[in-house]
Amino acid sequence: MSSCNRRSFLMLAALAGCGFTPAYAPGGPAAELQGAVRVDNPTDKNAFDLVERLEERIGRPDGPRYALGYTITTAPIGVGITTENAITRYNLTGSVDWGLTEIGSGRRVTGGKVQNFTSYSATGSTVAGLAAEEDAAFRLMRILADQIVTNLIASSSAWATP
Repeated sequence: MSSCNRRSFLMLAALAGCGFTPAYAPGGPAAELQGAVRVDNPTDKNAFDLVERLEERIGRPDGPRYALGYTITTAPIGVGITTENAITRYNLTGSVDWGLTEIGSGRRVTGGKVQNFTSYSATGSTVAGLAAEEDAAFRLMRILADQIVTNLIASSSAWATP
């Protein structure tokens, strides 16, 4: 059951009064991102998964105005160890150094580094372990791509031109 109450109304009024504008609204700072960013071509599976998620979030470029370059680094770290020194669980850490460049001028408009981790179990068969590792890498690339998009949206009012 949902009903309009005074607090909801006051909250919306306060947001409207402080100049809040949805990022993807017409004329919003991130509206210009949709279909305007060409991501570098992937060279391996991790890069493919990263690019796929970036294109899901910001669209494939119709007439790209910006180029997004990236460098991916990942490393498995054993975190679950038995008394026999066998690793049973891994954290897959990853980071992406990225930069957004305006294609026309070659000027770097924004960039940064995002990092996160996922975990997977190394118990079971070899095939199950490999599948778990691959799934963890897929999840990690999606998380990192989402962080890049969040940074693009948050900073777009400083560099995006309508």
